[in-house]
Amino acid sequence: MSGALVDRVAGKLETLLSRRSFVNRAALVGTAVAVGKGVELVLTPGTAYARVCGCGAQSCTCGTRCCTGYTAFCCTVNGGSNYCPPNTVMGGWWKADNSSFCGGGPRYYMDCNATCRCGSGAYCSGACDSADCGCAGGSCDEWRTGCVQFRYGQCNQDVAPVGRIVCRMVACVPPWQIDPTCTTASATDNHTAEHIAPCWHDVAPCTDVDTRCQVVGISATPTGLGYALATAFGRVFTFGDAVRAGDRGDQPNTGRVVAIALSDVAGYWLATSDGDVWNFGAAPPLGSLAQQPPNRPIVTMAATPTGAGFWLVSSDGGVFTFGDARFFGSLGGIRLNQPIVGMAATPTGGGYWLVSSDGGVFTFGDAFFYGSLGAVRLNEPIVAIAPTRSGAGYWLVASDGGVFTFGDALFEGAAVGTGLQRPVVGAIGDRSGAGYWLAVQDGDVRPFDAADHGSATRGAS
Repeated sequence: MSGALVDRVAGKLETLLSRRSFVNRAALVGTAVAVGKGVELVLTPGTAYARVCGCGAQSCTCGTRCCTGYTAFCCTVNGGSNYCPPNTVMGGWWKADNSSFCGGGPRYYMDCNATCRCGSGAYCSGACDSADCGCAGGSCDEWRTGCVQFRYGQCNQDVAPVGRIVCRMVACVPPWQIDPTCTTASATDNHTAEHIAPCWHDVAPCTDVDTRCQVVGISATPTGLGYALATAFGRVFTFGDAVRAGDRGDQPNTGRVVAIALSDVAGYWLATSDGDVWNFGAAPPLGSLAQQPPNRPIVTMAATPTGAGFWLVSSDGGVFTFGDARFFGSLGGIRLNQPIVGMAATPTGGGYWLVSSDGGVFTFGDAFFYGSLGAVRLNEPIVAIAPTRSGAGYWLVASDGGVFTFGDALFEGAAVGTGLQRPVVGAIGDRSGAGYWLAVQDGDVRPFDAADHGSATRGAS
């Protein structure tokens, strides 16, 4: 890209984005072009930032926070966690200098774009992402979410297209210390230096090079003597009697991984948010939703007790079966207060539980209801459900490491207040039926009355 073209495009951006000042125009535009989408990626934000009074389908006056044109902090839409929520990808960043919240130093803002189930080019249409344009939390007093189609482009340049910006992650440390895919090409907007949300807290940089703090799930072997972790970019880590059978970590990113399910000790499946499924080792190829993406993104999966099938579950509670997995019902078409985040199969394979982020539990087939947290105010959202080995109870686990027991599930401890560097993303029960493991986003695994087989941050034990 010639210097003259960089200047012309940067100049065009400055006239279009009156509220944005670019300190390093050539670096920014050069980064955008490096994504491979050129002028399409750079110029489309012009009209997005001009619509400062759009609040989606909500009726808000233009004097409210929702109508200022800014996007919500992630902690307001991600259960208090200052991280990119599920089914989003960090698409780029900008900074504000002299922020009092960072001791007078720079404050960094990382846009979390919704992932796409379909489409091509730089952006996908609203029909292909999971974002809904409106005020965060449905309140006119909060900034917007899912309304802006824009990307600075310094992070995850191999991921395209992307959807609308769901929220912005804010930190006092540079983005490339949080997500190593981010470049140092910088843009500055000091208007946002003092923006704050009651739930905001600074994010510590990621210190794990292997996982990039992008672990999304954990799955136990059928023996209960091992487990495997999966990252959003397709890397797999195995511990105990789980056998590593390959992964997608060294291949071009063709989809954001959201879940892993072990078929046996030497095989597993990885599922992406658009419903694609990859099989490894002894796990047989049983199909996917790649050709017919679901209405809402896939958020979790579970293997059948035989290891010859699996279920995929979308955020709206849709259930999809493969192999010998049987369909016992779903929540598709039912209005939920919060999205589905977890699934667990009964020991017989004749039923399953679904759990939503507010702790609501839904039962199907031979899965019994032992209680839920639907009426309890939580400090952090629920991220996983893990059944006991008997199937007569389950644990619900929150992103801060809180553990809640139901039925014959025993409380053996929690990770709240133990110095977690990242949120908990998954949980599984051990062979004894009394203990459990919690998986953390940076690759740590916390055992509670369960054998310590190691983690991605500590290695095998």
